[in-house]
Amino acid sequence: MTHTKKGIYERYLKRLADITLSALAITVLSVPMILVSIMVRKKLGSPILFKQERPGLNGKPFFMYKFRTMTDEKNQKGELLPDHTRLTKFGTFLRSTSLDELPELFNILKGEMSIVGPRPLLMKYLPLYNSHQKRRHEVKPGLTGLAQVNGRNAIGWQEKFDLDVHYVDNISFVKDIKVILATIKKVFIREGINSEEAATVEPFMGNKKDEDNE
Repeated sequence: MTHTKKGIYERYLKRLADITLSALAITVLSVPMILVSIMVRKKLGSPILFKQERPGLNGKPFFMYKFRTMTDEKNQKGELLPDHTRLTKFGTFLRSTSLDELPELFNILKGEMSIVGPRPLLMKYLPLYNSHQKRRHEVKPGLTGLAQVNGRNAIGWQEKFDLDVHYVDNISFVKDIKVILATIKKVFIREGINSEEAATVEPFMGNKKDEDNE
């Protein structure tokens, strides 16, 4: 199944909502972002931003920006120390409060991401998806999504992908509003921890068998 039928909201209004909300958020949160930038520079050094290539719409790569949360500490061989060693208390705070995600608002303003959509994962996962899982790339990746408000670390990869594809097939203004409100609630009560907030993340290893052949 391919996501071809798009409603008026997805075709025209969703992008308008992304531009409006991201521009408003950048304006309202400009002072906190400046303060976080100063603290990151003071506690973790330069660069302030963490930049990483991620797959966007149709798997096309783009650079996603986040506030840096780890140091650049290396061993005697010049190799970076393990993530859990380089992740400081300050970095953990940024991740648990989702403050490290704020620079992604600029990705949204540029049109590379959306407010709501499947989270952009790693480029190395692209060849590991089966045809069902690949459908998560039929829409722009999001700052938040169904998987982020329905379990986060408590659910496995397959359930996350199922939620992503469900969103792809059921995009609506009402659903986006519900996801945004649920995200705000979870951020304020700090319910659960997003897999990307942990020092190390259990990687997606692919599928033992392609579900299309079942």
